[in-house]
Amino acid sequence: MKRVFVLLIPLLVRAQVSQERIASSPNADWLTYNGDYAATRHSSLSQITPANVKSLVAKWVFRVDGAKKLEASPIVHDGLMYVTNTNEMYALDARSGRKAWQYRASGAKGTRVNRGSAILNDKVYFVTADCHLIALNRLTGNLVFDVEYASAEGGYSTSIAPLAIRSGILVGVAGGGSGQRGFVAAIHPDSGKEIWRFWTVPAKGEPGSETWGNFPAEMGGAPTWTTGSYDPELNTIYWPTGNPWPDFYGGRRPGDNLYSDCVVALDANTGKLKWHFQFTPHDVWDWDANESLVLLDGAFRGRQRKLLVQANRNGFYYVLDRVTGEFLHAVPFVKKLDWTSGIDDKGRPKVIPAKIPTPAGTKVCPSVRGASNWMSPSFNPSTGLFYVVTLEQCDIIVASAKEPVPASGFRGTGNEGIPAEPGRFYLRALDVFNGKLKWEHPMPGPGIMWAGTVSTAGGVLFSGDDDGNLVALDATTGKDLWHFSMGRSLFASPVTYMLDGKQYVSIAAESDVFTFGLFE
Repeated sequence: MKRVFVLLIPLLVRAQVSQERIASSPNADWLTYNGDYAATRHSSLSQITPANVKSLVAKWVFRVDGAKKLEASPIVHDGLMYVTNTNEMYALDARSGRKAWQYRASGAKGTRVNRGSAILNDKVYFVTADCHLIALNRLTGNLVFDVEYASAEGGYSTSIAPLAIRSGILVGVAGGGSGQRGFVAAIHPDSGKEIWRFWTVPAKGEPGSETWGNFPAEMGGAPTWTTGSYDPELNTIYWPTGNPWPDFYGGRRPGDNLYSDCVVALDANTGKLKWHFQFTPHDVWDWDANESLVLLDGAFRGRQRKLLVQANRNGFYYVLDRVTGEFLHAVPFVKKLDWTSGIDDKGRPKVIPAKIPTPAGTKVCPSVRGASNWMSPSFNPSTGLFYVVTLEQCDIIVASAKEPVPASGFRGTGNEGIPAEPGRFYLRALDVFNGKLKWEHPMPGPGIMWAGTVSTAGGVLFSGDDDGNLVALDATTGKDLWHFSMGRSLFASPVTYMLDGKQYVSIAAESDVFTFGLFE
């Protein structure tokens, strides 16, 4: 279904969205899922400050009919906001929340959540739950192409926000928890034809295949369900990968299981592997590395470097050289961490054998949900702080040697919470170069939310809490400055943009998109 709000079009037709414009975002616009190619989620906007943030009020709310768990971060360009739900996209007037058009993919199979869209030139892109990449005219919502890049019949699904670069629209897949083989693919932005594909589990005889024993590559997992990062200068894509399958039993897949739980650095033109780094070799705890990969430049131990940092689900904060993939530093960023005695000088964890899951059940910290997860962190270059939502929790993990069958729901087997030890979320600010804790903000509530963060040049950090509040904190000190209860659970990351000289903050909450601005 499509509806066009034609009054908006004359205001928008003049501006094409080039790779260069995306690279300079976020500014007045928010042009990609993580705000910029480096995934810093830091905005140059400074109208909202610690001094005036208490004057924030709700400006508009848009209800997405039928939505129950919105996880999308909107993108905003020249007055239009693009919001996705399962198998559909909305274009909204970013001033008022009025719907400009809506597109729903007819015949799409599955109801997996969707985390967002991409924009390039005159098109917007999103994926359906059954792995179709949809390209629409950004002004009218008219269909340009609909291409399938993985088969739902083969067990694939996806929830990813695509990444748009000049040479292609980058997409990934879910399904690693049911025995599919992960990959990253580049799709031509105009024709919809596939340009290249990088498989995250090597085929038999390829480099890395020896790390799986005789386990079939087509069942290996290592899904690619979160959006990667991109360095235009190096023309390198950095993509996080998920856990091997079956999740909790590794007896049939001896070895490190490359390229699961990795960051893979790929040539943007060809998809060829430049380097990889594996955070959790031979994972039997379901600790995907599908957390944001943040790129920054700076002096590290007296030497200027191009860096990549990640707060990994396994509980360690990592610093890598993004040119070479060299491991530089790792440190725990949660207190409940007992599966390893540390990280060696090559970046390899020293696993404690007693923490490998057994049929009787093994208590492990962090939990299967991880010390962090896909909710987006942010980095403020002025404060030098990396802001990440963390979870302090342990689980009982049970393993089974039962023969794995793809798409059966068997994961080898699973986890149980510990009722006497409920988890708690904290928003933590870490020194970006060494991971040391500078401040933390405890999150009240039952430990169910998945909200990310956005940092601003105005010195305000926005996130969500477990009680359904959008919260504003002082980016330097962590002081609680403001909150607004939306009465909804939060599973998305906020964004900020500017229109007509006014700064706004938006976040999706269950079935609604809330947008805030200063009172006037």
